Amino acid sequence: MFSQGQLVFAGLFFVAFVIAAIYSYRKDIKIHNEFYKGNYKIVIGFVVFIGILFLIKIFLKR
Repeated sequence: MFSQGQLVFAGLFFVAFVIAAIYSYRKDIKIHNEFYKGNYKIVIGFVVFIGILFLIKIFLKR
């Protein structure tokens, strides 16, 4: 399906992307704490909403 070179590139790209994301987040952590207070509530609400949709799908399928 994928060549060896493509898999190596994908793996290296993923590792580099994760390292860059962690570095950027650590660099801006003070700004994140100041401007994004309480965003965990939105994330929890989103997960609950997706869960409710999933449950509706399961119950209506039966």
